[in-house]
Amino acid sequence: MSATITSEEPILYLCRKEVEAICREIDTVAVMRDLFALHAAGKTILPDEAYLGWTNANGEQVRSLNMPGYVSGTGAMAGTKIINSNPSNVMRGLPRASGLTMLYDSVSTRITCVMEAAHLSSLRTASVTGLAVDLLGVKSIQTAAVIGAGVLARAHLKLLVQRLPALRRILLFDLKRERAEALSRELQSARAHELDVNTTSTAEEAIRQAQLIVPVTTVTAGYIQFEWLQPGALLSNVSLDDPCPEVVFKADKVIVDDWKLVKADERRLLGRMYREGKVVGPDAPRFESQNGTRRIDAEFGEVVLGTRVGREREDEIILFNPFGLAIEDVALATVVYRVARESGVGKFLER
Repeated sequence: MSATITSEEPILYLCRKEVEAICREIDTVAVMRDLFALHAAGKTILPDEAYLGWTNANGEQVRSLNMPGYVSGTGAMAGTKIINSNPSNVMRGLPRASGLTMLYDSVSTRITCVMEAAHLSSLRTASVTGLAVDLLGVKSIQTAAVIGAGVLARAHLKLLVQRLPALRRILLFDLKRERAEALSRELQSARAHELDVNTTSTAEEAIRQAQLIVPVTTVTAGYIQFEWLQPGALLSNVSLDDPCPEVVFKADKVIVDDWKLVKADERRLLGRMYREGKVVGPDAPRFESQNGTRRIDAEFGEVVLGTRVGREREDEIILFNPFGLAIEDVALATVVYRVARESGVGKFLER
């Protein structure tokens, strides 16, 4: 991005409001498209994340993730996202997750920028789903179902409402119906004259009617059954554990963002299935269905580059499994940092 910084140069800090304002001026889906093209071309470095989990003084299971990454090319930058989470925070009126994203000078390695991470994290996640809709969804999505009504749900719906002109109906389900109803009221004002937003009594009721399904929950056991998915459905499996294993076996295509990261994880559905010998990577030989093993069809970057196919028919049911990559945060934060420097936004902190 620039020549090596000097030891006297301070660190730029961007608060949440500043990050949000800059992001409104950025085509974040285009940033993700460019990033996945670089990733598929081998121009990124994505180490394993560091996972720290513990039981806090209230007996709650909490965790901290440190997710480093490097993106080369024009404006090369390294960085890391530290994102901490306590699902019980929502009962206290606090966001489930919070954290910081740091960028490093790629030559000197010194920290150049620190910014609020939660907004970037939710926005890059929604933007990856937005890109999946472009590449894997049917041509005209009219009904979307979102399971869960938290921060990630809001980020997805805000982006999808802007990007899907044919969208006419949104179906929301949350175990706490009042959360879904509150989100429904928020959305009514976005495109009130042409957008029908309703809550449902069950996840199944929402999913059966939708061409796009986005689960954004904290579940650890699957509940989405294959028969709930209509022909042509795209399931963007953001929260990773919502589908039952039968969805993996029966979907016309299963596409992941990064197979190495997915298979290394011991907690999530596809990682567990890999360890059980039920799924193999996209470069493995094809298996006959009777041996009980499913081959992953592609990594998402390959679809972006066109080296593997995405949707081929309007009636295909596609499972997209976006594990979430630190390089997404680094790529988006790098653009935010560049805009901030150009526009004089942010506060400089002495070292």
